[in-house]
Amino acid sequence: MKVQPSQKMSLFSPAIFGDLKNYANIQKAKGTELIDLSLGSPDIPPAPMLRQTLSELASLEESYGYTLTGVQAFNEAVSRYYERVNGVDLDPKTEVVQTMGSQEGLVHLPIAFCDPGDIVLTTNPAYVAYDAGISLAGATPYYMPLTKENNYLPDLNAVPEEVAQKAKLLILNLPGNPVPAMPSIEYFTKVVSFAKKYNIIVLHDAAYSEFYFTGDAPISFLATPGAKDVGLEINSLSKSFSLAGTRIAYIVGNAEIVNIIKQLKSNLDFGIFEPIQLTAVKALDHAEEITANLRSTFASRHKTLMEGLSSIGWEVAPSNGGMFVWAKYPYDMDCKDFTFTAIEQAGVIMVPGTAFGTAGQGYVRLALVQESTTLARAVEKLSKLTI
Repeated sequence: MKVQPSQKMSLFSPAIFGDLKNYANIQKAKGTELIDLSLGSPDIPPAPMLRQTLSELASLEESYGYTLTGVQAFNEAVSRYYERVNGVDLDPKTEVVQTMGSQEGLVHLPIAFCDPGDIVLTTNPAYVAYDAGISLAGATPYYMPLTKENNYLPDLNAVPEEVAQKAKLLILNLPGNPVPAMPSIEYFTKVVSFAKKYNIIVLHDAAYSEFYFTGDAPISFLATPGAKDVGLEINSLSKSFSLAGTRIAYIVGNAEIVNIIKQLKSNLDFGIFEPIQLTAVKALDHAEEITANLRSTFASRHKTLMEGLSSIGWEVAPSNGGMFVWAKYPYDMDCKDFTFTAIEQAGVIMVPGTAFGTAGQGYVRLALVQESTTLARAVEKLSKLTI
């Protein structure tokens, strides 16, 4: 039998993570100590109250039916969370929709609003799921570079008029992956004005909104005056509550847009396991207690890695939050080749910048998923590279 993939599959090249893991395993077999800073998967377990809640609910006989659009208690918990943390009022019935993790929401959302040939404004570099969703919808990406000169924020003024006129969707991620630039109310105000002028839907990926280490929390896009007129915010419980494997997230914002997403999702799935939803309710209602511990831990890691890399001559993108460090290494070498060399010589696993877009050449992304002492050891190992 000859198996032929669809033409659309040509748009989805294998992720770099598998190649990194395979090469790392080869070096491990040779006795190399590995420090994995590649995947942004939380290494801190969920709070005990969450593990207990999930365990108790999963043991109930009545917990195993379809949940379809989700339990109302989850939507209400999201609404309470947004009011407490962001000062944003949400109608749980019309302005909240549940997704199976933010990845699912991000990949499927363009299908609901973009026709083939429509333009989606996204960044370079950017989280890989954005391109996947744009490709599935048959839309055309327009890449806005994230540069040091513009504080790693996309420059909306640089978008050509003819591109803006054709754009259907604008995707932002602040603080971001891989570049953890922080938003401001002034910047989001410009975004709202731009979106209204060109009738563009805004999707702000707020996956790292609880990862802030100095000063105030990152500003919710929906806290910006007029934001609900033009767009949405997506967030998950994967990072902030260490519930990555449970795959639960939500999209909030404009009621008309949310209703269209609900219509799409009614054709895609039958809802998330009810014990997971109710555990998420517990997490959201105890967010301040849970995320305070997370921020304390990651602030220490962030400081160790930022200062450590700078001390050995790396150029690190300034950041006060996020789950990653975006750094330019001091060698004239292709970033993919560099990451494999770093595994071979130092046992430190990082992601090459070009995995997130062409603008990532010369950079690597490092995840804050090891203890501070381990991160310090990683820096020491990287300082001894012979390139």
